[in-house]
Amino acid sequence: MLKFALPMMLGNVFQQLYQIVDSIIVGKFIGSDALAAVGASYTLMVFLTSVILGLCMGSGVVFSYYFGADDREKLRLSFSSSFLFIGIVTVCVNAAAIIFLNPILKLLMIPDDIFNDTKIYTLTILGGMIFSFLYNYFASVLRSLGNSKVPLYTLIIAAVLNIVLDVVFILPLKMGVFGAAFATIIAQCVSAVLTGIYCFKKVENIKTAFLHLKIDKSIFSEIAQNSVLASVQQSIMNFGILMVQGLINSFGVTVMAGFAASVKIDGFAYLPVQDLGNAFSTFIAQNNGAGEYDRIRKGIRWTVVFDTLFCAVISICVVIFAPQLMTIFVDASDTAVIEVGASYLRVVSVFYCFIGYLFMLYGLYRGLAKTQMSIVLTVISLGLRVVLAYTLAPVIGLSAVWWAIPIGWFCADLFGFAFWIKNSKKLTN
Repeated sequence: MLKFALPMMLGNVFQQLYQIVDSIIVGKFIGSDALAAVGASYTLMVFLTSVILGLCMGSGVVFSYYFGADDREKLRLSFSSSFLFIGIVTVCVNAAAIIFLNPILKLLMIPDDIFNDTKIYTLTILGGMIFSFLYNYFASVLRSLGNSKVPLYTLIIAAVLNIVLDVVFILPLKMGVFGAAFATIIAQCVSAVLTGIYCFKKVENIKTAFLHLKIDKSIFSEIAQNSVLASVQQSIMNFGILMVQGLINSFGVTVMAGFAASVKIDGFAYLPVQDLGNAFSTFIAQNNGAGEYDRIRKGIRWTVVFDTLFCAVISICVVIFAPQLMTIFVDASDTAVIEVGASYLRVVSVFYCFIGYLFMLYGLYRGLAKTQMSIVLTVISLGLRVVLAYTLAPVIGLSAVWWAIPIGWFCADLFGFAFWIKNSKKLTN
């Protein structure tokens, strides 16, 4: 499982890397206002793309199940049904986001002085959403069949290209936040095209599935059930984050910039356990399809051990070096921005093991086709975070927003483990 997860971890490291490079170059060479605009737009775009990502992840569970069960015909039908379904949803989400962008940005309380930059960056990224769909779809196909290396290679190429284009567009060409966004969608296009070409050349049945695109009713029902629930789970999670972003925006541009930088550090720090949770989902689905329930139980034990050890090391590093990490994104003279980000990191990073366990539980229940439980855990985690943040922030201040995050993780973990202990025999028989 770790061998399978490692390329996913490295791939997402590179994916995060070019997003981080966006923020570094924008923060260092355009300014903290531009960094705040990119940060606000990034949170919105993560929410919108989470719909597509969730659909692809849910479909990947179905692919993995039929691959584990060695049912090639249903695997082929699931390829075509999911592609049509997710493609249609992508077009609808993209169109709705473009049409209602102004009201959405106003609802998020984007300050007037960065409103235009936020809108420009968001509209440009929306133009590349189709490439995000294609990459995530083909990557889910490959990962469900046990190939996590090719998505890694294409992401490395895309990351290097994005970094080069960032430098060119922002520094000599002075294209501002539009240049950062345009570099990103070019990189997304390249990763989508390369991954798609590999699938058509190497994956059995994928070419046939695309030559005879159709929706099989029984397969579509299964795809829809798994993918929609996974998408709902991802969307709820990112909608909660988006609501927190709205609260952050009410504190002004300085807090927005500090939060934008610290969230990038945060996401990068616990990225490996997030990827392990996604790999764990494929591992569970394949073994569920093959009826290997002892391997499922053993996989849970080893994943808990890895999450605990890894998160302990990362937590210590982030707590100690929080201010220094912030200077990666902003000039050392921006002490107010650095202090905001460092205060966030010193609270949240201590509890990374809780988010590691939560990602594992998401993967477990998604792989067992019990995605409803993933939704329940997400509602507990994000619901508590939003309620506590909005209730206590006016009284306590920003620290309430920071502390609400690990409290939500912890309560969701408690519920998820309690449900597994009570129902594990029923779920794996």
